[in-house]
Amino acid sequence: MNHLVVIPARAGSTRLPRKPLRLIAGRSLLHRTIAMARAAIAGRSDVALVVATDDAEIADHAQAVGCPAIMTDSAIATGSGRALAAALARAQAPQFVINLQGDSPFQPEGALGAVIATLEHGAEVATPVIALDWAALDALRDHKTRSPFSGTSCARAPDGRALWFSKTIIPAIRDEDRLRASQPLSPVWRHVGLYGYALDALRRFEACPPTALETLEGLEQLRLLEMGIPVMTVAVDPPRFDSSGIDTEADIDRVERLIAEHGDPTPPL
Repeated sequence: MNHLVVIPARAGSTRLPRKPLRLIAGRSLLHRTIAMARAAIAGRSDVALVVATDDAEIADHAQAVGCPAIMTDSAIATGSGRALAAALARAQAPQFVINLQGDSPFQPEGALGAVIATLEHGAEVATPVIALDWAALDALRDHKTRSPFSGTSCARAPDGRALWFSKTIIPAIRDEDRLRASQPLSPVWRHVGLYGYALDALRRFEACPPTALETLEGLEQLRLLEMGIPVMTVAVDPPRFDSSGIDTEADIDRVERLIAEHGDPTPPL
């Protein structure tokens, strides 16, 4: 097996400019993501890690904290496109490419390994999800009143196939009071910003133009579903605290409060 974990780190975020270099409790967002990834793949000689960026300062920062970096075209619009460019730049193309979003450094423990295992068992595309208990669902609803496009939910079939992803909270819940009284978990799954691809599936995905629904939601994984490429979700345990991406100043403030309250989950490099 030959796996490549790519952390796309684009400089030009519109909501949070130069996002990979922004500090969270004294450590950059990119530094935290690299540290999490290195801890997750420790001991695996068949998994390589690289940052793919369009910015020399970001590349220098990645290398300063011990992670190789590759420069990719600034015209590439998506993380998956940057991941493919990094994969194709290698002397030997990997069998699997994992796109570890650079703005989601607080991944659930074991999520990266679970995605790799799902790919090794035959999935074309794999991504983790977390089952939300009612308190977590309430917190997500409250968060979306301030940052409506932060955090993604997933509707999935009983076998784990993703049916849809949305920036709104899906599914709608009829007779919620009864469900709350009868079961500890809500029916809402939260998506974790981590995607694994067989290389051919990633090539096909990138060869297809963005779809209308993908553009409306701002979620590139919807293109896969519209293309008919199955996306297998893998359930993982929740992290120490909320694992949504860092998209706004409010997200940084929220995570810094959580670190102060619960401790810092990012491992040392």
